[in-house]
Amino acid sequence: MSPLPPSFYDRPTLAVARDLIGALLVYDSPDDGRLVGRVVETEGYRADDPAMHGWRATFGGDGFVRPIGRAADLFAAPGTAYVYRIHHTNWLLNVVTEPEGVAGGVLIRGVEPLEGEAAMTANRPASVRRRRDLTNGPGKLTQAFGINEAPGVPRSRFHGTDLTVPPLFFAAGEPVPDDRVAAGSRIGISRGIDLPYRFVEVGNPFVSPGLPSDVRVARKTGKRE
Repeated sequence: MSPLPPSFYDRPTLAVARDLIGALLVYDSPDDGRLVGRVVETEGYRADDPAMHGWRATFGGDGFVRPIGRAADLFAAPGTAYVYRIHHTNWLLNVVTEPEGVAGGVLIRGVEPLEGEAAMTANRPASVRRRRDLTNGPGKLTQAFGINEAPGVPRSRFHGTDLTVPPLFFAAGEPVPDDRVAAGSRIGISRGIDLPYRFVEVGNPFVSPGLPSDVRVARKTGKRE
């Protein structure tokens, strides 16, 4: 199983986000052996996107982004891992896109287990009531794959690593035709909710159950969807 090359990620963010649907997330774990999941849900974040961490990044006098905070990491070489924590416990796996020096990233929101499912289940023993709950969310899949961190660890060991080489990488899978892929609003954001930057494989049970942000805001404000 060969990793996708850097050139795959050295493209417009939304093209990468779409083409990762059907790709394989692979982790050659030192503890659990090979774990494989088929990507069924992604979200793209571009430089002109107000929901992106690198939006309005601070630049120095030389025109280069200052190497501070999250923003600088999204300008890294395409294929670099961008991993961060939310809600104190959930670690989210992203891959940097666009040419180096241009901010961009794709969040992996859901995968369908293909190999190593017993180990994935063991990594999430108290959280899985149905099989689809194993990896149908970005924090769930990192826990299932064992690429999260223990409580109190401030930084992911995978952040900044190269996802075009083992042990953690993406490999080509069976392409998913356009009529089986839908685009829409992303989940859990408050800005850029009208941008259709979330891609899902239609009907796959491992797509995360969260409410799209445009629907959530419409219901909250009483506006029609």
